[in-house]
Amino acid sequence: MTDPDAFVDTVSEDNQTALSRLGSSKSLYADTGGEIETEPVLEATADAEYAAWQTFREWADDEADDDARAAFETTAAEEQEHYETVDGELADDGYEPDDVPALHEYLRDQTDTVSRVGALVGRILASQRSKDQVVGYFVGDADPQTASLFRSFGEDLDDQLERATALLETVCESDADWDRAAEAATGSIQAAYDEYVETLEGMGANPKPVC
Repeated sequence: MTDPDAFVDTVSEDNQTALSRLGSSKSLYADTGGEIETEPVLEATADAEYAAWQTFREWADDEADDDARAAFETTAAEEQEHYETVDGELADDGYEPDDVPALHEYLRDQTDTVSRVGALVGRILASQRSKDQVVGYFVGDADPQTASLFRSFGEDLDDQLERATALLETVCESDADWDRAAEAATGSIQAAYDEYVETLEGMGANPKPVC
C-alpha cells in the first residue's frame, strides 16, 4: 500500500463497526457519563481538546523528523486553540481538564515517526465522528452559533487529515512502514472504541446503537 487515500479507505473499512458506533449518539452519552446537557458536553470536549494539545506538543518536542515535527507543531497549535475556545464557553471558569482519554494514552505510547503518523490518522477518523455528535447536540439544542463553532473544529480535522496523509508518503519508505502505520491507525480507533464500550457497559447500557 503506497497511496494515502487508499490507506484511509482501508483503515476506515477495517474499522467500520467501531467508527460507526463512535459516531452514534451513544458516543456522546458515554463521553458525558449520561449527562447530555450543555456543560457536560463542553467539559468532555475540553478534556479531549486539552489532551490532544498536550499529546501533539509532546510529540513535537521529541520528534526527529523535520516534516513530522512541523506537522505535530501545527496540530498542537490547532488543538490548543480548540481547547481555549471551549474553555471560554464553559460556565465554570475554574474547570481543569483532568481526564486523559484512552485514545491519547495510546497515542502517547507511540514513539517512532511512522507509528505516530499512522496513529494520528486513526485519531482523526475517530474524532471526526465524535465531533459530528457534538455539532448535532448544539443543532438540536437550538444553539446554531456553538454548532457553527464545532463545525469549524471539524474543518480543522479535515486539514489535519490532509496533512497527515501527505506525511505518510514522506515517512513510509517500505511496505512494512505502511503496514506499521495502518496497525497504529487501527490501534487509535480501537483504543477509543474499547473505552466507549467499557464506559457504556459500566453504565449498564448496550454499546450497540439502536437500529
